[in-house]
Amino acid sequence: MAKTPQEVLQMIKDNGIKMIDLKFIDLPGTWQHCTFYYDQIDETAFTDGVPFDGSSIRGWKAINDSDMAMVPDPNTAWIDPFYKEPTLSMICRIKEPRTGEWYSRDPRSIAYKALDYLASTGLGDTAYFGPEAEFFLFDDVRFDQTENKGYYYVDSVEGRWNSGREEEGGNLGYKPGYKQGYFPVAPTDTMQDIRTEMLLTMADCGVPIEKHHHEVATGGQNELGFKFGTLVEAADHLMTYKYVIKNVAKKYGKSATFMPKPLFNDNGSGMHTHQSIWNEGKPLFAGDQYAGLSEMALYYIGGILKHAPALLAFTNPTTNSYKRLVPGFEAPVNLAYSQGNRSASVRIPLSGDNPKAKRLEFRCPDATSNPYLAFAAMLCAGIDGIKNKIHPGEPLDVDIYDLSPEELSKIPSTPASLEGALEALEKDHAFLIDSGVFTMEFIENWIEYKLDNEVNPLRLRPHPYEFALYYDV
Repeated sequence: MAKTPQEVLQMIKDNGIKMIDLKFIDLPGTWQHCTFYYDQIDETAFTDGVPFDGSSIRGWKAINDSDMAMVPDPNTAWIDPFYKEPTLSMICRIKEPRTGEWYSRDPRSIAYKALDYLASTGLGDTAYFGPEAEFFLFDDVRFDQTENKGYYYVDSVEGRWNSGREEEGGNLGYKPGYKQGYFPVAPTDTMQDIRTEMLLTMADCGVPIEKHHHEVATGGQNELGFKFGTLVEAADHLMTYKYVIKNVAKKYGKSATFMPKPLFNDNGSGMHTHQSIWNEGKPLFAGDQYAGLSEMALYYIGGILKHAPALLAFTNPTTNSYKRLVPGFEAPVNLAYSQGNRSASVRIPLSGDNPKAKRLEFRCPDATSNPYLAFAAMLCAGIDGIKNKIHPGEPLDVDIYDLSPEELSKIPSTPASLEGALEALEKDHAFLIDSGVFTMEFIENWIEYKLDNEVNPLRLRPHPYEFALYYDV
């Protein structure tokens, strides 16, 4: 239910709240926050914002131009369940206080620009997104990188690798096998109660919940589900989802990670993203074409597939993302569409005869992405496909593992690395900037940030497996 600033201020008064926590997302996609005494937030805060120093936020302002303002969104108000003192939380957009303009590098403002762009095209008035973010829960996490060593270690009571471990009270042996975690009942599934608490806590924070279950991989892979929402709503809910999962996990003495590939040789964690366009309350993706889709939906898919290599710079924005996007682990590496093939990057979920449920599922993304940027970029790609009538070609409805090498070579695939995706974005970005959603300055800053802070630092460091390969050559 939408809230006005006056309703939020009354909510603060009625609940005796003294602390207001304002959250916003930085460039890579992590929530930042600052907590204010309640009398610092009045009606003007919802228009002018609350000032802060933006120079220390990753990828943002220089020290000589650091003044910024957080503008809270009253629709995102909820009482934070993880603080001892009752604290009201709100998500913010970022404003330039001197000009009154929304900050051009603020991801949430970019997401709003994507919705404005959709409306300006006349194609529809609403874009719905439904992300499905998977994650691992570990009991022990250690990693380090110095000049003379580099390692990581993760462990889980559910890890199949612990089948022979001596455990307090005895090893009872209930540990999911590799690729066999989808989805056994207790006692093999040890995480029912923690997932239930996560789901119900999300509901208390305003997220419309649906379900939870164990996922395919051993070692504590899980997924919670929430209902789809408009582009910005879905991104807000995803950030709350990650926040709740991490904090409930910590309460149970566990650590949650959304890394796409924290374990070798088992399934990684993705974020399959459902999407559709509506207009005046009517779904536009249902029709009489393949899998019950409309022509508009097929063109939207065509745009996604055409621009996928560049899109992945936003939807799969980490070097670890490309450890997941490899064949053999249900990974959507093939740039094709299908109503049933889960190795295709676009799938058409079963929806029966209900036109409101007709949608497409882009299976490449993962939850290391900044959802505001990822959803905005996907929408721009889809709209480009509709405007230019980009047909996606024939569907991939065969078993990918039955194809010959010659047949397989004809199917385009995802980039093999973050560097490859950034190179694709450098060549293919007109669909993002011609819409006015992204700016050329933003694209250049994103590429530079990713190269300087992730691609190049990783390139400089020896990998532990290189010692196994090359130490005694």
